[in-house]
Amino acid sequence: MDPDNAHPQLDGFSLVLPLPYRVAVILVAGVWGWGLNLHYLSLVKIDVPALIRYPSRSSLVQVPIYRSTYHLAILLTIPLAISLLFFWAVTHGSSEQVMAWEILPQSYLFLFFALLILPLHRLSRSGRQRLVTTLKRVSLGGIAETQDGKFGDIILADVLTSYAKVLGDLFVSGCMFFSSGASSTGIPNRACGGQLAIPLLVAIPSAIRLRQCLIEYFRVKRTAGSRDGWGGQHLANALKYSTAFPVIILTAMQRNYDPQSIGMSEEGLHRLWILFAILNSFYTFYWDVTKDWDLSLFSSLIHGNDPDHPFGLRKHRYFNAKEMYYGAIAIDLVLRFTWLSRLTTRLTWVNDLESGVFVLMVLEVARRWMWIFFRVETECVRNNRGPAPDDILLGEYNGKYDED
Repeated sequence: MDPDNAHPQLDGFSLVLPLPYRVAVILVAGVWGWGLNLHYLSLVKIDVPALIRYPSRSSLVQVPIYRSTYHLAILLTIPLAISLLFFWAVTHGSSEQVMAWEILPQSYLFLFFALLILPLHRLSRSGRQRLVTTLKRVSLGGIAETQDGKFGDIILADVLTSYAKVLGDLFVSGCMFFSSGASSTGIPNRACGGQLAIPLLVAIPSAIRLRQCLIEYFRVKRTAGSRDGWGGQHLANALKYSTAFPVIILTAMQRNYDPQSIGMSEEGLHRLWILFAILNSFYTFYWDVTKDWDLSLFSSLIHGNDPDHPFGLRKHRYFNAKEMYYGAIAIDLVLRFTWLSRLTTRLTWVNDLESGVFVLMVLEVARRWMWIFFRVETECVRNNRGPAPDDILLGEYNGKYDED
């Protein structure tokens, strides 16, 4: 690349992977990740389709669902690879050419959603139709009854919370594409569409899960006196998702700081943001470990470990290696606190550079991918052990699982 022709504001990473392609890469990776989830869980004899109430296959010759997911992932990956290779060939690392050829990544994003949602081909048709139906229900904060696939709705809505910033960048990409004088492959303008557009969009997935938790709470209230308890855990779960809103709001206020309208010093605003970020991270980490995965880490630390199972785990498990659980706990803890990179000058590049922002998005999606393995495994244990209070706590059951 000739440095004299390079745009001074475009860094090397953005020249190779501009914003629309970054969004596309993470979206396609999500499809591959779901296929890997389904594949590995099937190997340990966990029937994910049954847990999410996916229609049973009518013929024994039909391929497993994880293979159908792989086929769809390949279908989405091939045009992405072709688009990227052609983009690199025609832009030659030139900033002007990168911004001029924005139509290429935007065309791929259109193709991605067409292949994923529209019934244009037979490949994974039932799965794609199920995805569209679930998205329609979940997007309004709805949640199915247990027998109609409630668990699948919860999984999808939780995945959306991890894709919140990716969806925000997808909006920015489209907004810049349709804005005059701007290029979606240039420097991202995350104020495109107004200062409130992105914060509101990022908050939607958490609002969806908040409403789902409240729906579950009122369902329990209507069946008062049942073994499901009074629904307190659903309220606690709703409170967990509500802790995301102050962080989102304070982040937007810091980005658009105006001392006259805010009435607080910039330092005071930053400290308030740290307080709510700590609350949100600790709360969500605690919930991941104790409620979503039913692990006894915190109760073992406080009350001592139950001799029936390894420290911090539970008696009944599908995954043989204890190290898998300990590793998941450690990784979840670290990735829940990636925002700490903003507090040290050595890591400010993570949040200031587009490559760093991309890495943080990838890490959050990877954390959710890991979370799915243990969340689905926990749900399978619960189902085999019988209903549990508030659909959260463990009950008694008899079954053959790995025990140490």
